[in-house]
Amino acid sequence: MRIGIDVGGTFTDIVCVTPDGTIRTQKVPSTPEDYSKSIVQALPELFEKSGCGADRVLEVIHGTTIATNAILQQRGARTGLITTKGFRDVLELRRIRMPELYNWNWDKPPDLVERSLRREIDERIDARGKIVKALDLQEARLLIDEIAALGVECIAVCLINSYTNSAHEEILAQLIHERHPQISVSISSEILREIKEYERTSTVVVNAYVLPSVKSYLESLERSLLSINVRAPLLVMQSNGGVMTAKECTRRPVFMIESGPAAGVISAQALAQEAGVANAVTFDMGGTTTKASMIEEGRISTASEYEVGSSLSLVSRLIKGGGHLIRVPAIDVAEIGAGGGSIAWLDAGKALRIGPQSSGASPGPVCYGMGGTKPTTTDANLVLGYINDDGLIGGGIKLDRTKAERAISKDIASPLGMTVLEAAYGIHVLANSSMMRALRAVSTERGRDVREFALIAFGGSGPIHAVELARGLAIREVIVPPYAGLFSACGLLSADLEYHLVQTCYQRTQELDLETLNVLLGRMETRVSDLLTGEGYSGNGVQIERFADMRYVGQSYELTVPVPTGRLSRNSIATAEERFDQDHQKTYGHQAGVGRDYFLVNFRVTGRVSRQRAANQPVKAAFRPRQRSRTAYFGATRGAIEVPVFARVDLTATLRKGPMLIDEYDTTTVVAPGCAVWKDSSGNIRMQIGAHE
Repeated sequence: MRIGIDVGGTFTDIVCVTPDGTIRTQKVPSTPEDYSKSIVQALPELFEKSGCGADRVLEVIHGTTIATNAILQQRGARTGLITTKGFRDVLELRRIRMPELYNWNWDKPPDLVERSLRREIDERIDARGKIVKALDLQEARLLIDEIAALGVECIAVCLINSYTNSAHEEILAQLIHERHPQISVSISSEILREIKEYERTSTVVVNAYVLPSVKSYLESLERSLLSINVRAPLLVMQSNGGVMTAKECTRRPVFMIESGPAAGVISAQALAQEAGVANAVTFDMGGTTTKASMIEEGRISTASEYEVGSSLSLVSRLIKGGGHLIRVPAIDVAEIGAGGGSIAWLDAGKALRIGPQSSGASPGPVCYGMGGTKPTTTDANLVLGYINDDGLIGGGIKLDRTKAERAISKDIASPLGMTVLEAAYGIHVLANSSMMRALRAVSTERGRDVREFALIAFGGSGPIHAVELARGLAIREVIVPPYAGLFSACGLLSADLEYHLVQTCYQRTQELDLETLNVLLGRMETRVSDLLTGEGYSGNGVQIERFADMRYVGQSYELTVPVPTGRLSRNSIATAEERFDQDHQKTYGHQAGVGRDYFLVNFRVTGRVSRQRAANQPVKAAFRPRQRSRTAYFGATRGAIEVPVFARVDLTATLRKGPMLIDEYDTTTVVAPGCAVWKDSSGNIRMQIGAHE
C-alpha cells in the first residue's frame, strides 16, 4: 500500500491506499515538539484497520510545513553568507519595493543572515563566464575560518555571475567541507543557475537557513518509521506539485517550502477533471492557515517565484517586498494566517481582530479542553452550532461548548456589550473577511472573472465557511470532496516525481544562436534524466518538459511559457512568442504593439516520472452523526434555526434545499439558507449558492 502524510500545525492527516484500491484515513492531533511522534503513533492503528502490515508499504509521501515554520518563527539555522566583494548588502537592498506603500509603520522582515555574518571575497567572473579575478585560496581559507568561529551552522555561497561559471563556488564549498565538515553548505549554482543577483542570493540563503532543521527532521522521521518496521522509500512534496526523494530534499529543501498547500491543489485538479469542472478556485482552511489557488482550463496556476514570511504569503506579480523571496517553481498559492485555531481578540480601540496568532495543536481551541483559554474561530463555530457537539474526528476529540461560550463571553461579548451568539457570529464573519484576501489574491486581483468558476472547499474547516466566501465572490457552486478534511494528504498520493532545472540564456529572440541553445537544452535534459534514473526510475518512464522565461524588450519581469519539443527552430521560437503574447494579454490586459521584440531570459527543464494516481473515491465508511438536528445561528436577519443534520451517505442526486448541516468524520459542511445541495456519482457534495433565496 501507499501512504500520504500531511503534517499541519493542528492536525496530522494520514491517507493510505490498500492493494485493492480502498482508501483508509486517520486524523490525529499534531505533536509540535516532535511531528514524527504523531505519525508513528497513528500508523499502527491504520495498518490494523487496513489489514496490511508495515512490510506491505510501497512508499510514504510526505508534506510538511516545517521549513515554512522555521522561516515564519525565525527558528532556522544560524547562517553565514559568502559573496563577491561589493555585494554584501544585496539581501537588505532587495528590490527596493514594499507591499504597503503608504504605511509608515511597515517594517520589512529581518534578514535571515544578519550583516555581521556576511563576508565578501575578492573574486570576479564576468557575465560570459570568464574569470576576471581568480579566487585567492589563502584568503578563502581565512574567510571560512572567520565565519566558522562565529558559530554558524550553515554557510550560503552566492558569487556574482556564478550561473555562467560555478568554479569559484565549488572551490569554496570544497574548502568548507574540508576545514569544517560539521557546517552545511549551500551554493547558488546548485540551487538556482539564473540571472538576478538578489533573487539568487535570497533563494540560496533560504535553502541554507532551513537545511539543518529539514535534514534533522527527515532523518528523525526515517528512524521513527524504521522503528515500526516501515522500510519503504520516503518521498517529500515540493512546492511545484511534484515529489522528490528525502535524500534530495536534505540537499535542496527550498523546493519544499510550500509542500503542504501544493498537495491540496494537486488533489483539487484531479477532482475538477473528474467532475467536468474546467475552472475553479481552491479553498483550503486548516487549523492554522488558509490557502487558496486557481485552476483555469484544467491547468494549475504556477509561477517561478514567491515570497514567504509576509502577513499574506503569495505568488504575486503585483505585490512584492513583504517576505523572503524564493525563486523556484511553485504552484500559485496565496496563504494567510487564518484558520480554525486563529485567536479572536480586541485591540486597544476595542475592535475585533482574528489572528494571526493561533492556538495550534497545543493547547488548541478552548473547546478542546486541553488548556486553551483564548477564543478561536473553532470555538465560535461550535457556539454557532456549525460543528458537531459530539466532537471532532468522529468523536476522537471531545468538545466543551460551555467552555467556548465562557471564553467568548469574557474576551469578546461582555467588553462589546453583545450576546455570546452575536460575538461568535462576528468572529465567524471576520474570519471570512480575512480569508477572502487569499481568495481574491489568486483570482479577481489577477484580472479573472470568477462568477463561472466553482469553489472547491476542503480542509477541516473549509466546508464550514465555503458558502459565505462563494457569495462574496459571486461564485454559484461549491464542491466539497470526499475526505475533505484530509484532502491534501490524498493529493500526496497523486503527485508525480519531478526535478526542475533552470539556466539563464539572456538573448533577443531575433538574435538567437539556435545551435548553441540546442546544445544547452540537450545538456539540461540529460542532467534531469540522469537525476531520475539515478533514483532507480527507468529512462523510458521519464518525461521531459521545456519552458522559457520571456519578456518584451524593455521589461524587467518575465512570464513562463511552454517550449515545443524537438530541436529548437525559428518556428518553435515563434510559437513561444505567440503564447507569451496570449499570457501577457490574460495577465496584464494588453500586448505590445506592432514590431514588438522579445527577450529569452531563461530555459527551464522539468523531468517527470508519472506515478499511480489515487482516484477520488466515494466515502465507503458510512459515518453517521448521532444528532438528527441541531440549532444553528445564521446572523441577525435569520437568527437561530433548528436545522436537520445529515451524513454524506444520506445525500443523493436529487436536489435538497437548505438550511442543513452535513456532519462527517473529518469536517462539517454548512448548507446555509437559500442554498441547495446534491451528491454526484463520485461522492462530491455539490452546493448551488443563492439559487433558492
